[in-house]
Amino acid sequence: MTDNGQVFHINARASSASREPVVFSAAAEKRADEVIAQYPQKRSAVMPLLYIAQEETKFVTQQAVDWVASKLDMPPVQVWEVATFYTMYYKKPVGQYHVQICRTLPCALRGARKVSEYFHKRLGLQPGEISNDGMWSFEEVECLGSCGTAPMCQINDVFFENLTDEKLDVIVSRIEKEQPDLRFSTIRDELGAGLAGSPKSEIIQS
Repeated sequence: MTDNGQVFHINARASSASREPVVFSAAAEKRADEVIAQYPQKRSAVMPLLYIAQEETKFVTQQAVDWVASKLDMPPVQVWEVATFYTMYYKKPVGQYHVQICRTLPCALRGARKVSEYFHKRLGLQPGEISNDGMWSFEEVECLGSCGTAPMCQINDVFFENLTDEKLDVIVSRIEKEQPDLRFSTIRDELGAGLAGSPKSEIIQS
């Protein structure tokens, strides 16, 4: 079980030479080799390689785990142990825009439940579901490290902070209309352009 309550069954025997491997892009292979070279022990690169695999396959599949394991000379089950511990690795398909709502104490005290209720009502979804058009999904996660700007959420790889229903209305409507790039590419090592005019951080100066 992971920290967001999802249960995953890991079959250590599932990885075998007979399974059809996923062919990753040349850019992904090159970036993986560059990342591995930065570590004295190859297995220390497991987290960035999982990001690369997820970028290629959209979520962490068994084939993606096999690729990471083969690159790092690790048993696949050990790669799964890392992937299932962290909510930033998707274990099943998500929407084009995936919302992670922080539910830890600072956000909870400042209205995290209202943020979840907003997305439930606006999108007609329960946590873990994907909208019919494939555009949206959301889940509740543990601390995202922006306690001073609670309540907040992360949409793909971009923070949106100090949230209210009115502010969320503007953000969601603009995303639906403009469809900005809110993803960080581990392969290119760069963040997408983001939502125009939206600040990277909203830390309030006292």
